[in-house]
Amino acid sequence: MAVLEELYQEVILEHSRNPRNFGPLENADRTAVGYNASCGDDIQVHLKFSGDWLSSVHFTGEGCAISKASASLMVGAVEGLKISTARIFVRHVIDVISGRNTEPVTEESLGSCAVLLGVRRFPMRIKCATLAWHALETALKENNT
Repeated sequence: MAVLEELYQEVILEHSRNPRNFGPLENADRTAVGYNASCGDDIQVHLKFSGDWLSSVHFTGEGCAISKASASLMVGAVEGLKISTARIFVRHVIDVISGRNTEPVTEESLGSCAVLLGVRRFPMRIKCATLAWHALETALKENNT
């Protein structure tokens, strides 16, 4: 278990230091903001659509290591998904991290985002881990496709 926790911590730190798809997305079709007033984390999610698909997902902003790593993991997990599939996955991840999911969770259902499960042990960090996901959920709700 300790080895697994260390691996998860390394993945979080790597994504925080070298976030994927970090930076503005030229001609984004949709942008949504996630802001955590209690700590100042501010993440913007930028989406580009190709029909019913998320063709490109980027994020910008400032935040703690967990919020930045979570956003980085998120963009990699949802880019290229069908919008309807992305909506379901985003809600699933939010519910799992928040502890609202009452069913057993498999790491397979979360893919690379399974490293975020460790955040559940630290209730004060759940908002950090779900910030970008809530912003993405908002952006996907605003899209009428």
